[in-house]
Amino acid sequence: MKLIRFEREEKINFGIIQGDKVQALRGPPTEPLHLEELWPLGEVTLLAPILPSKIIAVGLNYRGHAKELSLKTTSDEPLIFLKPPSALNGPEQPILLPEMSQRVDFEGELAVVLGQRAKNLSEAEASKAILGYSCFNDVTARDLQFKDVQFTRAKAFDTFACLGPWIETELDPKDLKIETRVNGEVKQSARTSEMVFSVPRILSFISRIMTLEAGDVVITGTPSGVGPLENGDTVEVTIEGIGTLSNPVLHVE
Repeated sequence: MKLIRFEREEKINFGIIQGDKVQALRGPPTEPLHLEELWPLGEVTLLAPILPSKIIAVGLNYRGHAKELSLKTTSDEPLIFLKPPSALNGPEQPILLPEMSQRVDFEGELAVVLGQRAKNLSEAEASKAILGYSCFNDVTARDLQFKDVQFTRAKAFDTFACLGPWIETELDPKDLKIETRVNGEVKQSARTSEMVFSVPRILSFISRIMTLEAGDVVITGTPSGVGPLENGDTVEVTIEGIGTLSNPVLHVE
């Protein structure tokens, strides 16, 4: 099942994709589903499919990416950081390059969307807390990341948390192909089986630090191949079993 959030005639709703149509929902998909109107998919604009209270990211979860940044991975526990919900960006919406940075990179990632409140999960319990999965672009001001030594400013600019195009609820995340393209050229290509920490391990670890709320998004790290974005580029993140998240790139006016 593909869950979306969409705009139609200046009204925003959640919905389910049914072939070439959209079945609107009365409320968010983290609540019991109540079906409403049915509209043609071509008549709606897709938005980021969920509104999280927080976005929790895992850094250096692919050894190849750590190596290309000359950073050391850890096999003991995940490295986590936060992206603000204000950075959320939807499919086909522009990534805005800030004047403050001279090097903004793409980072294609698998996103996990929580379906319920969760605290102190075991790895065995983690799958029960998941609503589904989506594509994510963890856009990063790389020069500011190295300058600041920590991640907050580099990861937090408006439009730097691209999510979509929908949430796929019927998916096994263990071994999915993930690919990032810029202007049609493949820049990243890997499989989620290469992650240092699995999805259950990540959710269990995070839930023992902070309470996860329904709708929260956990992003699971990016493979090697990250690189800069320029004004006029189009960046696409494709994950097997989900689909493609596409965003144009523009300078801030």
